[in-house]
Amino acid sequence: MLKNQSHPQRRGYSQFRERNNVGVFTPTSAALFVAAGLGLFFYFRYEKAQLLEQREKERASKQYGRPQIGGPFSLTSHKGETFTDQNLLGKWSLVYFGFTNCPDICPAELDKMTEVLNNIEKTHGAIFQPVFISVDPARDPPARIARYLEDFHPSFTGLTGAWDATKSVCKSYRVYFSTPPNADPAGDYLVDHSIFVYLMDPRGAFVEAFGQSVPAEDVIAKVDEAIAEWREETGKKV
Repeated sequence: MLKNQSHPQRRGYSQFRERNNVGVFTPTSAALFVAAGLGLFFYFRYEKAQLLEQREKERASKQYGRPQIGGPFSLTSHKGETFTDQNLLGKWSLVYFGFTNCPDICPAELDKMTEVLNNIEKTHGAIFQPVFISVDPARDPPARIARYLEDFHPSFTGLTGAWDATKSVCKSYRVYFSTPPNADPAGDYLVDHSIFVYLMDPRGAFVEAFGQSVPAEDVIAKVDEAIAEWREETGKKV
């Protein structure tokens, strides 16, 4: 009777020990755990690389579809300082071509730019650099442009230069202007020119062109959209 009673006890202890052995972290299970961890690490690194590559392709595709507007130039600012295309880098830019003797269109467009800039600064801060480039270099020396811009947003930079330099920057931005190279500085003439405000990103790349008929609220909406896309891509506004 005693033997029959002790036998089930030994079997129960053996089963208990076997159950405990199942939970032991053996070298084999450790190796499998490490292998699984490495596999997940490389998988997620691969997926991240694929995502970044896809974003770069999307950015390049958008860039490829844009007109090639803008390029190298060297002009003189309304402060008498050299200003080149490199000075546009690091900020968003709104670029407008006009002349100080323009009776109505240029002032209206610069007023619209001022409204846009005031709105943008409230939302995004001082991340924009507005630029006015004269297409009438004979009558628009730096001092005259400086006085002219006093009526508009204080952050405006006015640019002028020799006729050849003006023609070159206008060609880069696909701007037409009718000022002849031998224009009389004292002459009483009007200048026919393209009427667009160009939105350029912090890399100096073209984003959008706004014609005279585009209202300020539409410009603001497009600017907000461009900044949002830039922030998604770079993690910052500029």
